[in-house]
Amino acid sequence: MLLYLHIPYCDSKCHYCSFNSYVDRFDTRPAYMEALRRQLEAELERFGAEAGSIETVFIGGGTPSTVAPELYAPLFETITPYLAPGAEITSEANPNSAKPYWLEGMRALGVNRISFGVQSFDADKLQSLGRAHNPTQAIQALENAARTGFSQISLDLIYNCRGDDRTLLARDIEQALALPITHLSAYELTLEAGTPFAEDPSVRLDDESQARFVAERIVSGGFAPYEISNFGTPCRHNLGYWKLENYMGVGAGAVGFLEDRRFYPPRSIDAYLADPLAHSVEKLSAAELKTERLFLGLRSRLGIAEALLNPTELERAELLVREGKLRRKAGRFDNPDFFLADEIALYLLD
Repeated sequence: MLLYLHIPYCDSKCHYCSFNSYVDRFDTRPAYMEALRRQLEAELERFGAEAGSIETVFIGGGTPSTVAPELYAPLFETITPYLAPGAEITSEANPNSAKPYWLEGMRALGVNRISFGVQSFDADKLQSLGRAHNPTQAIQALENAARTGFSQISLDLIYNCRGDDRTLLARDIEQALALPITHLSAYELTLEAGTPFAEDPSVRLDDESQARFVAERIVSGGFAPYEISNFGTPCRHNLGYWKLENYMGVGAGAVGFLEDRRFYPPRSIDAYLADPLAHSVEKLSAAELKTERLFLGLRSRLGIAEALLNPTELERAELLVREGKLRRKAGRFDNPDFFLADEIALYLLD
């Protein structure tokens, strides 16, 4: 099973961000981390966790690097007996707050993979996105992570933003690949309700060719795609999501999944602190689970099992194989073009 821990604190709110995060509640950090520990203990019991049953941990946000390693220590004491040998333990971080002491402290706790929210190495673009770091800080943070001993390092880039062109994007990718990274994520800007960018749709370019250009440049740099937005050494935690494995979601605004149910803790910090064990439950139907498996499988290297499809859907899949839009091997269908994933899934669904 997987474990996700949500840290809702940020130094600043990016103009495109709709995640559950706060820039003005730092005083609640000690109480919040203790609430996380309380919920974690309850989730371990709900999910029937046993020694060695947690294969991956992902600390996301918000910005996990805004919380000192000392406050994470009780969580790791709770988690450690349940970790599988060689478990992947990832923490997200921002370049401006992931100082050497933070990197060293997190590595000492057991974190073995770091994912940096860089987004761009262009100063003007970073400013327009509302990022709190500059290009120099981004480069230094990644180099510091390597010096600290992290061998698995990821960074995020974002594209299809106003002002993006192939020269800027190629420069970003070239700089990223020159750093000691093993993984790169490239996301298209999306406009989320309630964010500053949602009030000005012109900040997003509608250029489909940028996605293919970005992917091609990353691949030519030696990072193979394993999902529509992800390249390089796969993140095992993300693969677990796309396989619909069970995962505990711990924290304000996190989401957990067990078999056919999703669990939603309170979203606000105040409500979560008042009762970290409170949650709502969503029951998923067999049809909903099948749809998720189709969409997630086709946008990643996982593909989909033949057994998932009914006779009509199987006939459609075989037609796509003949047209070269799907590949068939060992009882599964594999998608050679992730950018067509949604269209293929919609076509297959009966």
